[in-house]
Amino acid sequence: MAGSGYKDYFQVLGVDRSADADAIKKAFRKLARQYHPDVNPGDANAEARFKEISEAYEVLSDPDKRRRYEQFGQYWNQAGGMGGGAPGMDVDFGRYGNFDDFINDLLGRFGGPGGGSGFPGGGFAGGGFPRGAQAGRPPVNLDAEASVNVTFSEAFRGGERTLSVNNERVQVRIPAGVKNGSRLRLKGKGNVQPGTGRRGDLYLNLQVKDHPVWQLEGDQLRADLPVSLDELALGGMVTVMTPDGEAQVTIPAGTAPGRSLRLKGKGWPSRSGRGDLLLTLTLAMPASWSDEERQLLEQLRTKRSENPRHAWLRSAAL
Repeated sequence: MAGSGYKDYFQVLGVDRSADADAIKKAFRKLARQYHPDVNPGDANAEARFKEISEAYEVLSDPDKRRRYEQFGQYWNQAGGMGGGAPGMDVDFGRYGNFDDFINDLLGRFGGPGGGSGFPGGGFAGGGFPRGAQAGRPPVNLDAEASVNVTFSEAFRGGERTLSVNNERVQVRIPAGVKNGSRLRLKGKGNVQPGTGRRGDLYLNLQVKDHPVWQLEGDQLRADLPVSLDELALGGMVTVMTPDGEAQVTIPAGTAPGRSLRLKGKGWPSRSGRGDLLLTLTLAMPASWSDEERQLLEQLRTKRSENPRHAWLRSAAL
């Protein structure tokens, strides 16, 4: 540096004078990692170099400061009516949890973009959170969102999950009866603002996995119930499975396939109680018939008293 006290901040960061904001930020990140005091413990020269590149970034990352610096040189600060002296860089490194927290806080404090927000990649890892509010700027939203997959059984019965949030183990209670898209709020478990301790809330968006048998419609549970030909024709009591366990239902004689049997209060849990459970009867034909079964079916065919297509034939005629 020249003895006049002028510092070529572009040279300090190793960038051209035409460098844009992204190039300046990239150069600062690289040098800051290289000369950070934690990486060079006890090295006074590295610490001085670190403060120098931080000072350079503070000026060049701010459009107004950079304009005055390029116009007035070493007198840029006085030209802005801010008083003498270059910006101070006395940093308390102990208040940061890790190096990324420090870099992102510094970028945000100098007016540069502070990196990503929320959980990078949709996970629950720490780091890369939005910075705190700066002077004259609106407060930063420190809330975060994440998606959590839950099984159909967990959604029906409720339960607890242990999640890793910002390197912290958090117990999450899943209420019984949540649905796909339900949102849970974990107060004070969102993004952290380094240096202030401010922390937002975490919102969990629940994604309920499909079930191979049950479908949810509002507060009603639906499922197809396979039945045999004789059960439809003759009726009777059959054993079925419900979310609460086995149950007995009666099939009326002469029931046609596609009819639904309703079990009241056996459906999805809600604040107002339980919905209903609907079982739609479907005819399950065997892959093959025994000789005796075929004989009985032949007898049925010869003794059948009604043509099932009688009304259809009349209606279908053009």
